[in-house]
Amino acid sequence: MSVKAEQRDRILIVTLDREAKRNAIDGAVTLGIDAALNRFEDDPQLALAIITGGPSMFSAGTDLKVTAGPPTERGGEYGIIRRRHSKPVIAAVEGFALGGGMEVVLACDMVVASRTARFGLPEVQRSLVPTCGGMFRAQRVLPLNIAKEILLTGDPLSAERAYSLGLVNVLTEPGATLEAALKLAERIVANGPVALREILAAIADLVAPEDVRAWELTERATAVIWSSADAVEGRDAFLEKRPPVWRGR
Repeated sequence: MSVKAEQRDRILIVTLDREAKRNAIDGAVTLGIDAALNRFEDDPQLALAIITGGPSMFSAGTDLKVTAGPPTERGGEYGIIRRRHSKPVIAAVEGFALGGGMEVVLACDMVVASRTARFGLPEVQRSLVPTCGGMFRAQRVLPLNIAKEILLTGDPLSAERAYSLGLVNVLTEPGATLEAALKLAERIVANGPVALREILAAIADLVAPEDVRAWELTERATAVIWSSADAVEGRDAFLEKRPPVWRGR
């Protein structure tokens, strides 16, 4: 299985389990995340979910060799990107969360990260753009100029810097993120479930009109990119492990 789900009392731990491929997201991972989060949303006994990539890494993003598969009915891309949460979801990040991996993090409600974690949207280095919310969600949790920096350079953000800027809620020593996420989860699930649900609903409703326009702009940028020669060169150079040769078209 590419995704494991473990229940601990009222908390569901969803673990990406494709370490040999750096937890790169293929169709099986997308379906696994979707199934786990559908179970989470549909089970009234579950109050909070934690998404983790295990002890060494979160995710390198989309598996470029096979793609992440089609969006799911309830979750959208990766089974989570367009999902409306009625219950809280925490990302527990060890190691790197890059590209689609960071976009999964940005789709969660809170982030716990180890000091060795790295967050990045490196798509521009392949003449691509983040297609799963990264272009607009990054600037919601980071200062605008920092969001521009990571989007335009493609360089990763350290966990310490991400914590100081507000992307990360809790910073831990390496190997301690899941335990810290569980402690944060316990503080949350001790509260009234109706209140938790209504708070999340109100926040989602506030940003919903912005999301409509944001997805339109993302799709417009994606259409331009996928019709460009540079996008093909960026992908080929990545797979062939060589520097790209840009043509600006």
